[in-house]
Amino acid sequence: MMNFDWPDTAFHIVLVEPEIPPNTGNIARTCAGTGTRLHLVEPLGFSLDDKHVKRAGLDYWPHVDLHVHPNLEDCLKTAPPERVWWFSKKATRSIYEARFQAGDWLVFGPETRGLSDPQLANAGDQLLSIPMRGEAVRSYNLGTSVGISLFEALRQVGS
Repeated sequence: MMNFDWPDTAFHIVLVEPEIPPNTGNIARTCAGTGTRLHLVEPLGFSLDDKHVKRAGLDYWPHVDLHVHPNLEDCLKTAPPERVWWFSKKATRSIYEARFQAGDWLVFGPETRGLSDPQLANAGDQLLSIPMRGEAVRSYNLGTSVGISLFEALRQVGS
């Protein structure tokens, strides 16, 4: 196994009202492996004790810097607005146009509906999408989207 010397990037992944336990477990595992903070915004579509969440995250949960928030405003109260990136298939700007910095917050909406229209409207130039070829697929899986976005951010900061 190859180990990387990750810098202390302290990225933040924010899942707004996640619905599917295995997605959250998979994302938690990615966060544990990269030293990324995971923020879950209630209401959650499952219990954190759910066997599917635990199974997907395996025995990595003790290594996850997990924060649960009652709402998005509470979650982002310490985030500099200019360092918050919002992700949606509706965005016209690609993640590859963004200039990520250590400490950035990457915000993803619920699996079945994405971020709300008011959230998208407030995102401005910090609304990003992951390029997709063709119309056959509506969107990427949430775990895949987080992984693509987080690793692009890590790549940009020299990880």
